[in-house]
Amino acid sequence: MDERETNNPYQGGDESDANVENDGGRADAGVAKLAADLEDLRQTLLRRQADFDNYKKRIERERTEDNKRATARVIEGLIPVIDGFEHALAAHREAEYETYRRGFELIYRQLLENVAKLGAERVDPVGKPFDPHLHQAMDRTETTEQEDGTVLQVFQPGYVFHGRVLRPAMVRVAVYPAAASKAN
Repeated sequence: MDERETNNPYQGGDESDANVENDGGRADAGVAKLAADLEDLRQTLLRRQADFDNYKKRIERERTEDNKRATARVIEGLIPVIDGFEHALAAHREAEYETYRRGFELIYRQLLENVAKLGAERVDPVGKPFDPHLHQAMDRTETTEQEDGTVLQVFQPGYVFHGRVLRPAMVRVAVYPAAASKAN
């Protein structure tokens, strides 16, 4: 063979074929490693995106709950004002107070409407069964005219805000006469 044939890199030889296969195997291993690294990075990215989405949702829930708590505190502060209006309106029924009374009634209605717009519900349980979660029994009256445990009278209305009791209604409850009181 002449010198050109042995030094020709494009000519197939046993030694150069082994080198090419070795280089090809290393390249395939490198590509496989890079592909595995890329897949790991993709999975990490997906987890991070899911974590961030969960974080945003949690922050939004907490913000909503904080707003509800702040609104509930405002409403709790306004409830005694509403009570004051009710007492003032009930106390002065004389004709000389009629002009003032109409003004107070207008303000009172506006206050109630705005509290309701904030999400507070007034609890008026007359004629309904007593619920210890919503009502506070202040008195009981023995009677057979009403079903046992029925609310007969409301001394002070209650308020509920998004399912949370701000103030229970103070009520009088009907109870059946006891057997001992029937004998006397």
